[in-house]
Amino acid sequence: MDFSVLKKEVDEAVLVDAHAPNDAKLVRIIWVDGSGQHRCRAVPFKRFNDVTKRNGIGLPFAVMAASSCNDCPAAGSNLSSVGEMSLMPDLSTKRTVPWNKQEEMVMGDMQLRPGEAWEYCPREALRRVSRILKDEFNLVMKAGFEIEFLLLKKAVRDGKEDWVPFDSTPYCSALSYDAASPFLHEVVASLNSLNITVEQLHAEAGKGQFEIVLGYTACLNAADNLIYTQEVIKATARKHGLLATFLPKYAMDDVGSGSHVHVSLWQNDKNVFMAAEGSSQHGMSAVGEEFMAGVLHHIPAILAFICPIPNSYARLQPNTWSGAYQCWGKDNREAPIRTACPPGIREGSVSNFEIKSFDGCANPYLGLAAILSGGLDGLRHHLQLPEPIAFNPYENASKLKRLPQSLAESVEALEKNNTLTELIGEKLVVAIKAVRKAEVEYHSKHQEAYKQLIHNY
Repeated sequence: MDFSVLKKEVDEAVLVDAHAPNDAKLVRIIWVDGSGQHRCRAVPFKRFNDVTKRNGIGLPFAVMAASSCNDCPAAGSNLSSVGEMSLMPDLSTKRTVPWNKQEEMVMGDMQLRPGEAWEYCPREALRRVSRILKDEFNLVMKAGFEIEFLLLKKAVRDGKEDWVPFDSTPYCSALSYDAASPFLHEVVASLNSLNITVEQLHAEAGKGQFEIVLGYTACLNAADNLIYTQEVIKATARKHGLLATFLPKYAMDDVGSGSHVHVSLWQNDKNVFMAAEGSSQHGMSAVGEEFMAGVLHHIPAILAFICPIPNSYARLQPNTWSGAYQCWGKDNREAPIRTACPPGIREGSVSNFEIKSFDGCANPYLGLAAILSGGLDGLRHHLQLPEPIAFNPYENASKLKRLPQSLAESVEALEKNNTLTELIGEKLVVAIKAVRKAEVEYHSKHQEAYKQLIHNY
């Protein structure tokens, strides 16, 4: 593939777009539904400024009850064809679309009317739980994502055109990075234009797999950044004649892709997840340990938010660095939760913890709200951590609790979890459970349907 020719064509298109008149410009308003799919409506630039930014656009209630396999509302969601809310643009998130300078994009909040949040709005759910953390404990949760994805190219296989991995090189391969560098450079440039910090990137262990690490920020911004980054990656791949997918398990005989999230607690612009010098056995403060203990305690139910489709559980297997047992460890990448001491942090201290189970199909607002809710419960009830696991959990599996091995099991755990339901909101959780059950039912009858999801996620 001649990347230089493609780049020239793209640059020329951007130059033309930059000089387009305002009446030809469009603003896309983005939301993420209950199944984790990105959706948008586009509004002409003039109408956006004259009407939409004050009044929003009308959307049916049913949009929050669609599954990845069906655009109809899921049974039992309590959402139907009746009712409409307003998708209100959050102007603080408005950005020029890097791959199409003739457009802007903005994240949308779901409101019954301007200024009145709809109970099913994922961004508002995260805001609400964040406010509780701030009001009760004067704490702010920050987050940063490690985004894994597969880069696929078209090829003829068994006489049919199909998508196959970009390459088959090993973890951190310099050859893989060099081959994909035109694509990766364009992704980083686009993210820089969106004020999204990229800390590092590399080829991952899977065939055609790459990882981009984003910087820390307040959790609502972190979720916005994840959505914009996924949009950039997919759009840039299309420009290069490729397909990027965040599907957790594309090939059953290869490693899966996650969106590992690193979490820390801050107070007055200071990271208070870390213990004061020499004051903790595990390098965490008391609030840090209690918060993480809450997340660990509730993680079976949290999985219903951060691993939202049946395919997610094909990834959560032992010996895949994704976390299969309910445990934690210090820099133990086989544990679903691991504490981290990155370069620059004093020895013995822990700056944050990583949740490895989170995947790229999750609605990040709901995923972070679920994590935050578990942590809040840990703080409220002073939950204590068990001892860390300093070995591969699979080696002592009989003494550890296995995490849900299917979406049905994680939904069952959520149904028994009053804490997450109360904090996230009962009506929203009812809708999410209905969407998850619709996913389970559909995929039990259509085993190969997941292959089509490479285009959805």
